[in-house]
Amino acid sequence: MTKQQFRSELYRIIFGTDTPAGQRFDMFLIYAILISVLAVILGTVESLNGRFALGFLWAEWLFTGLFTIEYVIRIYCSPNRRKYLFSFYGLVDLISIVPSYLGLIFVGAQYLLIVRLVRVLRIFRVLKLVRYLSEADVLVRSLNQAKRKIFIFFTVVLILSTLFGCLMYVVEGPGNGFSSIPKSIYWTIVTITTVGYGDITPHTVLGQLIATMAMLTGYSIIAIPTGIITAELANEM
Repeated sequence: MTKQQFRSELYRIIFGTDTPAGQRFDMFLIYAILISVLAVILGTVESLNGRFALGFLWAEWLFTGLFTIEYVIRIYCSPNRRKYLFSFYGLVDLISIVPSYLGLIFVGAQYLLIVRLVRVLRIFRVLKLVRYLSEADVLVRSLNQAKRKIFIFFTVVLILSTLFGCLMYVVEGPGNGFSSIPKSIYWTIVTITTVGYGDITPHTVLGQLIATMAMLTGYSIIAIPTGIITAELANEM
């Protein structure tokens, strides 16, 4: 087997899904990505990190080495290396290994390895779910068609949030938790969206009246974006 034939065969396995070897490679890679991300997540749990710190460290460098080798092989066998290096997946492949090496210099950078999860998008190639990607285009087109209406809607919501926030800051004041206008706007957005964390609450009668108006306003407008997007989706179908 010549060098060119070897590179071509590697390319079919690494980049393709039309061979059993290529499908097995992609499935192995997906499992490795998921396990590595799980290790990063569990490593942030203090009780687990205290008991298995060395294991998490070994796992991290094992997967970093594996993904580094994979990245180098992809560059080696790619017929157009520049295109791969600057493609979406090429950049994701690079970003997924860089944080570990940065972690040697900057503490905490290793948690950026969560971006590896993005690479699981390759599962669409393995399972040949191309038709679902075409359906996603319908949603993208609908959002694009509705962007002006959605922008106007969010502008109105922002104006209302600012007005309600300023009122609550004046009426309630720092003594009741409304220590600044930005914090009061935060309370307004939480209230209008009906999330209601309860970390800040009005204590005066006038403040409670304004809060009631904000809640009713939220119930009145919360479904508007859904209606806009649904209408555009119906037009695309």
